[in-house]
Amino acid sequence: MRISEVSEQSGMSADTLRYYERIGLIPPVNRNGSGIRDYNDMDMKRVEFIRCMRNAGLSIEVLSEYVELVQQGDETIEARQEILKEQRKQLAAKIEEMQETLDLLDYKIDVYENAVLKKEQEIIQLEE
Repeated sequence: MRISEVSEQSGMSADTLRYYERIGLIPPVNRNGSGIRDYNDMDMKRVEFIRCMRNAGLSIEVLSEYVELVQQGDETIEARQEILKEQRKQLAAKIEEMQETLDLLDYKIDVYENAVLKKEQEIIQLEE
């Protein structure tokens, strides 16, 4: 799969994909005879993992550390798990904060809707 197709499918720009490859988040992608990147299924899984983790708020630095640990092998499983647990904890806190914001917005919307309804009822009563 060409980089333009991967970009379209993943929602990442081609420049971002090249950058992630350059800094080692994505291993070097095989190239065809013309030197054009040719992403395979495993490359796509890595791209999707990186996209998902970035969307969850993981920094490039944390992802780089995680990828380095993966490359070191099974002796780093515990360290990788700790990184994921810490990132999960941070994401859960962010979700809780966002839920509180959503609840506040819902409350404010209800206040305005009730105020409008009350005004409409007052207008109807005046017209009678």
